[in-house]
Amino acid sequence: MTTRRMRPRAGVVGLAACAIMATAFAGPAGAAQGPAATPASHAATQRAIDAAVAAGVPGITAEARDASGVWKSATGVGNLKTGAPRGQNDRFRTGSITSTFVATVLLQMEAEKKLSLDDSVERWLPGVVQGNGNDGRAITVRQLLNHTSGLFDYFSDPAYVQTYVLGDGYLQHRYDTLAHDLRVKVALSHPPAYQPGVRHWFSNTNDVLAAMVVEKVGGKKYEDEVRRRIITKLGLTATSNPGTATTLPRPSSRGYSKLFADQPDRIEDVTEVNGSQAWGNGDIISSAADLNRFYAALMGGKLLPPQQLKEMMTTVVNPDVPVSSYGLGVERLTLSCGTDVWYHDGGAVGWISVSSFTEDGRHVFTFNYNSDFAGETLLPVLDAEYCGTPAG
Repeated sequence: MTTRRMRPRAGVVGLAACAIMATAFAGPAGAAQGPAATPASHAATQRAIDAAVAAGVPGITAEARDASGVWKSATGVGNLKTGAPRGQNDRFRTGSITSTFVATVLLQMEAEKKLSLDDSVERWLPGVVQGNGNDGRAITVRQLLNHTSGLFDYFSDPAYVQTYVLGDGYLQHRYDTLAHDLRVKVALSHPPAYQPGVRHWFSNTNDVLAAMVVEKVGGKKYEDEVRRRIITKLGLTATSNPGTATTLPRPSSRGYSKLFADQPDRIEDVTEVNGSQAWGNGDIISSAADLNRFYAALMGGKLLPPQQLKEMMTTVVNPDVPVSSYGLGVERLTLSCGTDVWYHDGGAVGWISVSSFTEDGRHVFTFNYNSDFAGETLLPVLDAEYCGTPAG
């Protein structure tokens, strides 16, 4: 399947690899059977995790919370060199899951009457989005959050990808500190992919701009707003923004990527990277337990008033992934058994994460691969957790 939805996630040789979650979720859903009962155990989930490790993922850490309590799993290895196992409390780079944190902050600011999501981007970032047919006056903050702005994805720029994402470019530049507006400038050197409001099209540029709006509205660093409003409030002790740090807090495992298209069996340790390179759209570091606490609190109404939570969960059609629709920093997905779950996935070079949750937040499930390949195994893990059997 060909898709235009590109995130810095899976597989990760070439731009096609950036869309592997979209590809994994794009298969036809099975016949709708109505909401499935929550599995009494997580045996099917563990089998799907084991299958993903057998398919090539070095290691997986996972946690589920539901009416039965808390279930944790750590499978495979966290360090290919030493053979050390993955840990149940591992911290990892969450990638685009960061966007839910940003969206939550902006919705809180809306509830506080500090901005409207229907404000233009130009109002808050004057002169930033312009040139080559790009016009911040015609794009709203809401369109940044639901990815209907049409802005070009900087992660689709070949020169950027060759410099910072793939092959020798990544290995040479992974420690570089990048100003966050550099990625915006890369995107705006291209005309928009679509006019604002025409359709959903995932662009990492939107999330960077949304974090910039957070700073302009709040008068503080985006990291400070996330920490004060979410991390500290919920006691997420394993969650942080790295700034320019290159290492992961412990406990953690190593992250692995296939950076070279012409050497598909070559696996590189890509654990270390300057956090500034994913500022605002993919920099947050967390654990499965912390992400579950975050999404349970979010869906349980502990972070947003009812009106803002309703806005967050108002979705637009995703033409590239028929079984998924996109809200404001969260997505809805129909699984093979007909059950709807909410989720957000995130990819970084060396990592894939998925956080999923029921609409009431009472069943949450997060898992992380310490690799950015074998993305085709993601959907079977989700199916196993919520349907009781992996998708066939």
